[in-house]
Amino acid sequence: MNIETLFNGRKIIPVVTIERMEDCERIFGGLSDGGLLAAEVCFRTECAEEAIRYARKTYPKMLVGAGTVIDGGQCRRALGAGAQFIVSPGISEDVALLSAQADVPYLPGTVTPTGIMRALALGIDRIKFFPACNFGGIAGIKSLSAAFPQVRFMPTGGVDQENLTDYLAYPKIFACGGTWMTRGSREEISQKSREALALAASIKK
Repeated sequence: MNIETLFNGRKIIPVVTIERMEDCERIFGGLSDGGLLAAEVCFRTECAEEAIRYARKTYPKMLVGAGTVIDGGQCRRALGAGAQFIVSPGISEDVALLSAQADVPYLPGTVTPTGIMRALALGIDRIKFFPACNFGGIAGIKSLSAAFPQVRFMPTGGVDQENLTDYLAYPKIFACGGTWMTRGSREEISQKSREALALAASIKK
């Protein structure tokens, strides 16, 4: 199963950084209240594993993955915590292998033709385009798509409510990752989540 199949129509993947476990209810609860039933938990804080376990247990309808996974050790820990998908800012053969062995989709990141060719050699044709805002945004993705028509992208980094529809309207983009809806109170997160879903629903490809 590739990651797009796992997402099952989800077009917006909130990128969540949990600094303290007491933030979990506010962030995951707000996303869930607003209908955004997905989260990529950045694996760069001490409580990332515990946060993944919390989200899996407390919000069973939410698709919970681990992001910023850069090596095999982190991947093992993320999988052990129950991550349902793995995301990296770059490409790691170790992470790709461990994810495949666990039958968990892996989304590596790259913004270059060489990186895409490495991913394709690993059997991966869904790519995280990161950081999108620094590498041409939608124009950069369109340029890469011309050379790699079989590849589909999830841009992350600089995606927000102002440019979300521009990204999602391009057929080679299957989802977008963003952080803008994860800030504020539970009620504010819920409202921003509903607004993001409404934007995604307004797009006709």
